[in-house]
Amino acid sequence: MEVVTILTERLLLNLKPKSKLYAVSDNRSGLSIEVTPGGRKRWCYRYRLNGKAERRIFGYYPHMTLADARVEHGKLAALVAAGESPAQQKQLAKVALADMTTVAEFGERYFAEMVAKDRKDPRCLRSYLDKDICPVIGGKPIRNVTTEDVRGIIWRKKDHGHDAAAAEIRGLLKRLFDYASTFGLVKINPVLALPMRHVFKARARERTLSPQEIRVFLRTVNQSNIRRQFKLALHLLLITMVRKSELLLARWEHVDFEAGEWCIPVENSKTGKPHIVYLSTQAKELFEELKQLAGGSELVMPGRGVLTKPFAHNAINKAMQQATLGLDMPSFTIHDLRRTASTLLHENGWPSDVVEKAMNHTIGGVRGVYNRAQYADQRRDMLQFWANYVDSLIAEGKLILGNFKRAASEE
Repeated sequence: MEVVTILTERLLLNLKPKSKLYAVSDNRSGLSIEVTPGGRKRWCYRYRLNGKAERRIFGYYPHMTLADARVEHGKLAALVAAGESPAQQKQLAKVALADMTTVAEFGERYFAEMVAKDRKDPRCLRSYLDKDICPVIGGKPIRNVTTEDVRGIIWRKKDHGHDAAAAEIRGLLKRLFDYASTFGLVKINPVLALPMRHVFKARARERTLSPQEIRVFLRTVNQSNIRRQFKLALHLLLITMVRKSELLLARWEHVDFEAGEWCIPVENSKTGKPHIVYLSTQAKELFEELKQLAGGSELVMPGRGVLTKPFAHNAINKAMQQATLGLDMPSFTIHDLRRTASTLLHENGWPSDVVEKAMNHTIGGVRGVYNRAQYADQRRDMLQFWANYVDSLIAEGKLILGNFKRAASEE
């Protein structure tokens, strides 16, 4: 199905996935935006050449903006007017990649053709390419890159104590060279000589914060000099139990203050399914202040100095590290806040399925297959209770050490 209209940025942002792929054409020019069932938005040029219909996919929105797509469409239309086929040129280009293609050049191709299709948010990988890989080997022909070259990049990250980031870079390099191998640019992937187990071995985390640690953490954050947005965000992450990325990508159109609901759409959800967060009174107040700080942006957390893009993926991490620097307690991560909430709620009698549904977890096994309940009322009550309890920890002299479910109900 194809709808004809004049494309605008607002229209593009509001396009939602359907059960089947559909397209919206830009004023019958042959340029259209296709929306896949998975939510990807890709630019497509449809044309006829020598009586034959052809099409060319040439980018993904929002990585390629509407203005850039129209410029590229103009170039492709000029080729058709000259009797040349953009689709055939693309295929020939894949086969006839130059032997001297550099890592930087092929990296751009890899990101456009693979990463943009597979990753909802490629900014972190993009940063590794731009800041860690290209400054070292970007100008080197990809066929001449050695194991020593990639080892130096990966171990430089490890030497700075960033083992997990080193593993991410190792994975990016491996996939990039795998893709180069499919075009015959490299015979052997130089990353294969560096097994992941020698770079980084992930360990299951078990860190949860005690009630006393929650109080110290929140008080420390509130008394720190980090941005007010980050103080509100850290509190909101704790009492809503959402993932950091879900908050960073949130838009005001997703927050219904009257209904007390925050809808996390498919494209922002790690599980690939829409999720509703029932907002406690405290969560609504935090959102209301964030809206004042957003300065009219459509984003809940617009980045520093720009209203159209959210903060970088690791911005809240850095803010928390800065706020808790020197804090006398075992280290913890933002994700540990989710585990903390889950653990304390389970320990105090809240049903596991209600907790798991509130955290947007996929329930496994037979129970997950047959149990389609959403537990809306229970989740709403539980999140209000949890926010009340967290508030009681912050208040001076009201730290509850016993069964806080019973204590909260008696107030």
